[in-house]
Amino acid sequence: MRGNVDFGGGVAETIVNPVVLLVVLLAGILILMSSRSRAITALLAIGILIPMDQVVVVAGLHFPMLRVLALFGFARLFRAKFLQQRKIFSGGVNAIDVALTVLAVVTAVNGILLWQVWGEVVFQLGRLYTTFGIYFLLRSLIRDEEDVKQAIRVLAFVTIVVAGFMVHERFTGLNPFYAILGGAQAKVFGTAMERGEAYRATGCFGHPLLAGTFGGFMVPLFVAWWWKVPKERTFAVLAVAAAIIIPFTTGSSTALFALLGGIAALLLWPLRRRMRIIRWGIVIGLVSLHMAMKAPVWHLISRMSLSQGSSSDHRYELVNQCILHFSNWALVGTKDYASWGWMMWDLCNQYVATADTAGLIPLIALVAILVYGFKYVGRARRYYEGDRRQERFIWAISATLFANVVAFMGVSYFDQTIVPWYAVLAIISTVTLAARNRQRRVEPVAIEELPLVFRQNSMAPLAQGRTLLVDGIGQRQTAGKHSSRKVYRGEKQNI
Repeated sequence: MRGNVDFGGGVAETIVNPVVLLVVLLAGILILMSSRSRAITALLAIGILIPMDQVVVVAGLHFPMLRVLALFGFARLFRAKFLQQRKIFSGGVNAIDVALTVLAVVTAVNGILLWQVWGEVVFQLGRLYTTFGIYFLLRSLIRDEEDVKQAIRVLAFVTIVVAGFMVHERFTGLNPFYAILGGAQAKVFGTAMERGEAYRATGCFGHPLLAGTFGGFMVPLFVAWWWKVPKERTFAVLAVAAAIIIPFTTGSSTALFALLGGIAALLLWPLRRRMRIIRWGIVIGLVSLHMAMKAPVWHLISRMSLSQGSSSDHRYELVNQCILHFSNWALVGTKDYASWGWMMWDLCNQYVATADTAGLIPLIALVAILVYGFKYVGRARRYYEGDRRQERFIWAISATLFANVVAFMGVSYFDQTIVPWYAVLAIISTVTLAARNRQRRVEPVAIEELPLVFRQNSMAPLAQGRTLLVDGIGQRQTAGKHSSRKVYRGEKQNI
């Protein structure tokens, strides 16, 4: 059975700084009682900046500060659903929500079936509580474009703060988050980890890998902000610089690959209309390499290293052993992955960690989250084609998702990194809502519903270059050509 604070054992008593507890309770009150904007600020800022080793123990149950915030979040969701009779999610439940729910629930059930001990039941219920509490709350709070902008602003502020502390840690070896706040891991991370002769900054996170990955996948999101809100570009530039700095303070190849993956995706903007060709080209290229190479194509992972002391050989072996032992883990996961080779217990690969510990269905659900995320942003980009600012905004968000896809090859999220990750998924669900509604709902629009200029002569041509868009919420006009087809709700219709 797992034996430490990160893997199910946990501390035996409450270890929390009183000031931290007070701040978390105040943030919880904001989440419960205040506006969406303030609740987003409280959840993202406190949820990320407070280390997970600040723990309250109640009757043997462990409540890191993130779970305390989730408790207030559940109360807010209950009030919205049953007292105010409002929909919890904007646009209702979508495929990403379903896939994440399947991932969480089946992982919990399979873990209990696999281990069959009471401690595992408690552990899995705690994970479900955290996942649903944070993800559902973010989906409920991030409902429109203003909420999206506020979430990105808060993430930018947090990134700048974290970067400052991590630069200090990189040069001095002192981690202020753990050294000052204390906590269950203070003795481990009060001074920085080392690789070679350099310190590896951890910041407020559970490991340098996670800290660096956070910075790496934030870069495209802040570029999206820079494109979307010209008035706030100075702050956006500072946030981009801070996010770029963070991976370099951690001495982590995974973090740097996440950073480069996001930047590479941004640079593909000129080829946005040819992504199908690019995707198939990558697939054909990998299959061809697999047939030509003496080793399997995933052996290329062992060749990828951007930092001294990087464990790329270990990353390759994780994938290799997972594939070779498919029959061992496919049903509900396996207990035996640690015996497959050196350091195989260290599941620093999100895909492998999901497969080895929970089985094939959760792995498919994880991939489905990514597939639907790209599907939604691709559809939204095409929906807004012609609106260059919005189109670039959507594209940069898709680059953020791709940065996570790359990061998952070298790390599994087990600390508060899930907060920005879930925030990205919630942002995707919100900014793609109009495009998804268009696909779901195509209804005839009565002539009386159209603006006056169209009702005066519905068949007469308007000025060249006008288009009517009826999305069920309002009407707007964009560039297009003349046509006399009937207009449908949810359809971008040339007139």
